Amino acid sequence: MRSLKGEKNIASFLLTFVIFFVLWAALSTFFDVVHLSLGAICSLLVAYASHDLLIKPKGAEHVLTVLETSFRFFLYLFWLITQIIRANIDVMMIVLSPKLPISPEIIKFDSKLPNDVALTTLANSITLTPGTLTVDIDEKKTYYVHCLAKRHGDALLKGKMQSLVARVFGGKE
Repeated sequence: MRSLKGEKNIASFLLTFVIFFVLWAALSTFFDVVHLSLGAICSLLVAYASHDLLIKPKGAEHVLTVLETSFRFFLYLFWLITQIIRANIDVMMIVLSPKLPISPEIIKFDSKLPNDVALTTLANSITLTPGTLTVDIDEKKTYYVHCLAKRHGDALLKGKMQSLVARVFGGKE
């Protein structure tokens, strides 16, 4: 059972609750008393169970780091959504083309991302983008990605997506 003893743990719990509740309210779009109450209860339960996973109780400077990382992550999400839309249109054009201009290949590239969360974020971002699929990441942080067309692989090898993920999580670009 997790403990809320100590100022740092309580601050971690409260900040986690606020983040979850705001996210819940933004995604639910129901602002009546019943829904807000249920959202608050669920957010409290989830925050209690996971507050030390999201925000390590290390003090105020760590809370600021988490808030900055969260802000950069949401900016990255907006960029990723535009890339997903563009890739959907590209794959649609490939599929609808009578010549079916594909050149499937598996590309390989190394990453200098700092931690498993950043590595997973990049892998999921690649897979969410139509035309690419993360096949594997080995222990040396080498990605293997299946690409529907050569241009998809070329775009990945330029490293913009990896650079943006590194910027979010504080790694080398």
